[in-house]
Amino acid sequence: MCCPRVITPKATNGLPIADEADLLNVALFGCTAKAWREANPELAKKSNIRDYASISELTVLSNLETHNAELIRMGIDKVARFEHLRRIAQYQMQVLMEAERIRELPEGGDTSK
Repeated sequence: MCCPRVITPKATNGLPIADEADLLNVALFGCTAKAWREANPELAKKSNIRDYASISELTVLSNLETHNAELIRMGIDKVARFEHLRRIAQYQMQVLMEAERIRELPEGGDTSK
């Protein structure tokens, strides 16, 4: 997925994240929906950033929505929520990618074949 630049937690202080959906997009994909559309104008004519997400990314996105709702309920500010959600997204994507790699190993895990 092509995003114009990856946004770090420090960059969120001045980052105009318009809504909660974009907060989640930035935490997971590294860019807002608008930035993705601007970087992918042809794709954006008929689809959006989430249409190009993998099953793993969609799974993590769903989990982030639940975590974000809980953090909002707890009164956590947007910058702190972003930092927390970004860490969760990175960890969950790492776990899911590793699980996929293991699943693709030959039966019994023998990599010498």
